[in-house]
Amino acid sequence: MLSKEDIKELKKFAIQIRIETLKEIGHLGFGHLPGAMSIVELLAVLYGKIMKINPQNPKWEERDWFILSKGHAGPSLYATLALKGYFPKDWLLTLNKGGTLLPSHTDKNLTPGIDMTTGSLGQGMSTALGVALGHRLSKKDNYVYVMLGDGETQEGQVWEGALYGGNAKIDNLTVFVDYNKQQLDGYTYEINDLGDLRKKWEDFGWYSLEVDGHDIEAIYNAIIKAKNIKNKSSVIILNTIKGKGVSFLEGKVAHHVKVKQSEIEEAIEKLEKELKILEEGES
Repeated sequence: MLSKEDIKELKKFAIQIRIETLKEIGHLGFGHLPGAMSIVELLAVLYGKIMKINPQNPKWEERDWFILSKGHAGPSLYATLALKGYFPKDWLLTLNKGGTLLPSHTDKNLTPGIDMTTGSLGQGMSTALGVALGHRLSKKDNYVYVMLGDGETQEGQVWEGALYGGNAKIDNLTVFVDYNKQQLDGYTYEINDLGDLRKKWEDFGWYSLEVDGHDIEAIYNAIIKAKNIKNKSSVIILNTIKGKGVSFLEGKVAHHVKVKQSEIEEAIEKLEKELKILEEGES
């Protein structure tokens, strides 16, 4: 159970992730900002409270794994890793530029703390299952987390993995679905309706939960519940808002966007005020 102080610290961490992500994409002038912002609270909870990690040793054999199958949300993961000390924060300003170690889609061969190269949607699901199964066969207690986009779940590879995961009962794995109701060029219900996602996963044999993906405490409690379920694979549907926390993007239909420096500065200013309010509450 999270204490009030834990919740406050994780909220602060989430705001810091948003600020650094805005700086990254603002410096570049374009990027996958909306979809990067909808997973921030999950990243704050995982890297701030849940996962076994060692930023000084990113390849630590005992670490928990995080696989960002929707690899285009890399900027928010990079911000998280930089804030945790995996690499210097000034790397963030090289996002997607020539010679960068932070490409638009995550690459484990370039970036410390990235566990899998992703971006070709659907593949993260298969790899996460393989990694988790490998840990189980090796009798390791490493845990694996994988983030899918909701549009990504239209990929057949995801449901092949869901069928296998439900039958294999891989209980050292939790799948998250970033259910922000949008994909590259519109709303999911208009393009290829997903129906009742939680029920679909349940029908495939998974322990299935659905929570507010921007509620720190709800996310944490759902992860703990999932980890306590034995002999069953688990999935958590995160109801989120694309562009969450960014005034000029929140809730709008957008995927890859161009941004103005004035917009970025205004959004950062609002977030810094929120952060100050939280910090002043400590004094």
